[in-house]
Amino acid sequence: MINLDDILKKLDKTIKENETLITATSGGPDSMALLSLLIKLSQTKNITIICAHVNHNLRKESQEEALMVEKYANENNIIFEKMEINHYEGNTENYARTQRYNFFEKLIKKYNATYLLTAHHGDDLTETILMRMVRGSSLKGYSGFQEITDKETYKIYRPLITKTKDELLNYVKTNNIPYAVDKTNFSEEYTRNRYRLNILPILKKENKSVHLKFLKFSETLKLYDDHINKEANEKLNKVYQNNNLNLKLFENEDELIKRKILYQILNNLYYKNISLITDNHVELILNIIESSRPNLKINLPSKVLVIKNYQNLYFTQNTEIKSYSFTFKDKVILPNNQILIKEETEDTSNYTIRLNSKELSLPLIVRTRQNGDKMEIKNLNGHKKIKDIFINEKISETARNSWPILTDQNNQIIWLPGLKKSKFDKQKHENYDIIIRYR
Repeated sequence: MINLDDILKKLDKTIKENETLITATSGGPDSMALLSLLIKLSQTKNITIICAHVNHNLRKESQEEALMVEKYANENNIIFEKMEINHYEGNTENYARTQRYNFFEKLIKKYNATYLLTAHHGDDLTETILMRMVRGSSLKGYSGFQEITDKETYKIYRPLITKTKDELLNYVKTNNIPYAVDKTNFSEEYTRNRYRLNILPILKKENKSVHLKFLKFSETLKLYDDHINKEANEKLNKVYQNNNLNLKLFENEDELIKRKILYQILNNLYYKNISLITDNHVELILNIIESSRPNLKINLPSKVLVIKNYQNLYFTQNTEIKSYSFTFKDKVILPNNQILIKEETEDTSNYTIRLNSKELSLPLIVRTRQNGDKMEIKNLNGHKKIKDIFINEKISETARNSWPILTDQNNQIIWLPGLKKSKFDKQKHENYDIIIRYR
């Protein structure tokens, strides 16, 4: 009879008395093997096991599999928790993964668990590394996943990482442990399946323990990654603050540290969805950094916008800025500031303008920019394009789209608040009856 005593010993060494464990159990041979090992462990150690099952509702057998897992848990006096995914948004695989881990984290909080155990095995690791090598990733990405991953309040533990799919399948068969076979695992419609069915057998033919070689590869990359991370984190705090990368400081760093800093930023932004990011995205960011053009932007997955504005690079959500047009009476409230009528003030900067209403066509309008906008700047002959003013003042593309412009009823530009005043601005000794402040 096949046993997994080495895994059981490892579990016994890692998991302490009185700990609570969430084990992700799909019903496949891998997760059922893991659940049975935890049940064995509970016979000699005081632990609480929560069997967590997600019904994806993608196959007609899904309901039967959920009942099978629940029955096995009940027969072994294990707490059973389940959830169903009844609709999907966007990429099915990514959406399902997000929903699964949200469910697991809710259970971790509910039961104050210390570990989330998953049945990822050596073949899974090999496939993951191969896929990322072909697709492109970071140093951390190329290492696949580790046996234990530290999260903020718990750890993800993958104790089967040294075993193959065949070993786990033989274990459940010879020990009469119920399991389900997902027929979609044999469909080459899915990327992972193509690696599993076509590439992995060739590698195993060369070396039946190839999964252990990939595990060693993973561990080695992780050591290098940890070392580089330590240095990059020290640099990151100096060059990146408030979602703003200081390019002047950034460009002094070595190429490897530059890339690592960018991966760190993206990892923080994407957190659970870092799989959406590839090395192609990092190359795009580096391209706009190295470009001689001062204002550029690129869109990344999940509506993340990267904006270059001269010596700064901003990372933000790509929320569309809608144009606006308000009739000005005594105050206009804008997204980040306001324009209002003032009584007397000593300020003569570009944040305050004095106007004579007899020289204007009222009412005044506060709006966003339009194609072809020009204004006659105070003390200068002729008109100047608003676009050129923005460029000269080094205003970012995003800020330009929402920057307020004051006009009269005839669409004559009177003021670009905070930047330039037109010929209509009055000095304190001249005649005026309107004072407007931008703040």
